[in-house]
Amino acid sequence: MTIQYSYAQVKGLNVFYREAGSRENPTLLLLHGFPSSSHMYRNLIRELEGDYHIVAPDYPGFGNSDQPSTSEFTYTFDNLAVLINAFVEQLNLNQYILYVHDYGAPVGFRLARMHPERVQAIISQNGNAYEEGIGESWAPMRAFWNDPENPASLEGMLNLLTPELTKYQYVNGTRNPEAISPDNWNMDQITLDRPGNQDIQLALSYDYQNNLKKYPVWQEYFRNYQPPLLAAWGKNDFFFGPEGALAFQKDLKDAEVHLLNTGHFPLEEDLELSVSLIRSFLTKRLS
Repeated sequence: MTIQYSYAQVKGLNVFYREAGSRENPTLLLLHGFPSSSHMYRNLIRELEGDYHIVAPDYPGFGNSDQPSTSEFTYTFDNLAVLINAFVEQLNLNQYILYVHDYGAPVGFRLARMHPERVQAIISQNGNAYEEGIGESWAPMRAFWNDPENPASLEGMLNLLTPELTKYQYVNGTRNPEAISPDNWNMDQITLDRPGNQDIQLALSYDYQNNLKKYPVWQEYFRNYQPPLLAAWGKNDFFFGPEGALAFQKDLKDAEVHLLNTGHFPLEEDLELSVSLIRSFLTKRLS
């Protein structure tokens, strides 16, 4: 089988996406995190394309999608969700398994709230929806929210966009950092270094505070609609701690939680384990 690399024009923007598998199979909608793109799912797609229809888009300003300036596109998570919802409708994805990582969680959980009837199940790999998952590493982000014009706060956020921090997100918390391909952070950094991208990332970082305000809303969605959820979580993630994974069990009767001994990007070190957990979880829930 072959992965297709395509563009959809959505609300005047070219949205890049990877697609694989037969549309006769259940659809997996893969939503990527920061600072990555659908590239983070390249290996997972190969493993699952025989049994699932898989769609993985890049958000505007990420990967191979268009990068309109901050004056041309309002970079908020509300707006990303509206655009990805339009993308989903354009591709006629009437039902899907929602797979979220990092930034994919605030985008994906907004989609779930918009159209709960479409979500057959949720897979979260370090895709947070609870205050319990937010630890001390968020201090620079909170300082930026409180005073975005302060030079020290701004510097703290700009440090997050450096090559050193991009690599750190991939290797920190892993058992074997030498096994993580540098293609990951090198490709991400190319995007981060594009003219104008810094402003985009700062806008999204500032807007992230509104995701925390949405946590009670998403938790209400979990309680009301009870989607089956698999959390296959890198427990050594310095952004989102394992408490964020365990917290799903407060609101969901069917929340299967696995804490993997790896970092922020579990698919880079624990692909086989993740695939096994996903297959087992979906086989039971979709049957």
